[in-house]
Amino acid sequence: MTSIALIVAAGRGTRIGGEIPKQYLPLLGRPILRHTLQAFLRHEAIDRVRVVIHPDDRDLYDEAVAGLDLLEPVPGGASRQESVRLGLESLTPLSPDIVLIHDGARPLVSPAVISATIAALATHPGAIAAVPMADTLKKDVQGQAKAGPDRTGLWRAQTPQTFRFADILASHRQAGGTELTDDAAVAERAGLAVALVAGEEENLKVTNPADLARAERLLLQRLCDTRTGSGYDVHAFGGSDRKLMLCGIEVPHERGLAGHSDADVALHALTDAVLGAIAEGDIGQHFPPSDLKWKGASSDRFLAHAASLVAARGGIIAHVDVTIVCERPKIGPHRAAMQARLAAILGIDADRVSVKATTTERLGFTGRGEGIAALATATVRLP
Repeated sequence: MTSIALIVAAGRGTRIGGEIPKQYLPLLGRPILRHTLQAFLRHEAIDRVRVVIHPDDRDLYDEAVAGLDLLEPVPGGASRQESVRLGLESLTPLSPDIVLIHDGARPLVSPAVISATIAALATHPGAIAAVPMADTLKKDVQGQAKAGPDRTGLWRAQTPQTFRFADILASHRQAGGTELTDDAAVAERAGLAVALVAGEEENLKVTNPADLARAERLLLQRLCDTRTGSGYDVHAFGGSDRKLMLCGIEVPHERGLAGHSDADVALHALTDAVLGAIAEGDIGQHFPPSDLKWKGASSDRFLAHAASLVAARGGIIAHVDVTIVCERPKIGPHRAAMQARLAAILGIDADRVSVKATTTERLGFTGRGEGIAALATATVRLP
């Protein structure tokens, strides 16, 4: 039985403010959408994940999902209902048994909620996560509170909303031209019985700044295992035919560093720091210099791999700090570009990246201009 998660992220999210749609805003250094996608990618019952995006957001999307194993995204429509239908149509060549439809701005969905909606399909063609109404309901009548409907039996719908694929696709095709609020309503219109599955209050939809702040607090509570790793590397200067790569960018200099890969001493030190924080050995174990496959390789691949190991464990990289030790070249003019490049490789905000430089007052091999050393520290939060 195959299951595909269809993540709906084609909206504009204007209520939260800002210059970009809310699903691409940072949540503890990573886009909200990336957190959402990783929740499904990590779930053992999910085979593939596809995202429905706004056609204008492709660059934002590519940056947000870099390094994730996803199906090619598809463009959405003028409404959420139309976006879901287009996403479902795109899945017909794959013919999944089950599809889970989820809001891109619900980043804290738990494995238990995902599993519960799937399990409910054993007895129903559809199931949604929902939470019972706990507050008394009131009506606003000219600014005055008046008695509202009885809350008994009322639930607040969440996502995922999970269905047998053929059933929900047919239901959406039949519902064309209607204005229904969620996929459960589409299924009900077609006569499908939809089960209610207990959701969680933490499975909130980020709609305004207060929601984002709450999501950050909740995520920090989950990521309570804070670890720190350190790294150190040295490379001698090589010939004038080699480029000098530092922190993933080319730095003008008369000589590059010698090494099996591109010899980016800063990336090597930082890769070891990230690996050390999660006790995953060192760079040499993952990328042996004896392996010709890595000859001349770009070291950003090494750091991206280390970051992916953190993500695979449900963690985040909270902060990194790199110190480059050399007399020349001067690092200051390139610091901002280095920070931006490291942030892009790690998938975090640039304000979580520190790049510094120092000299050894002309002492030792770096003082004599024979090479460059780098030290790095990485702080990681794990569940």
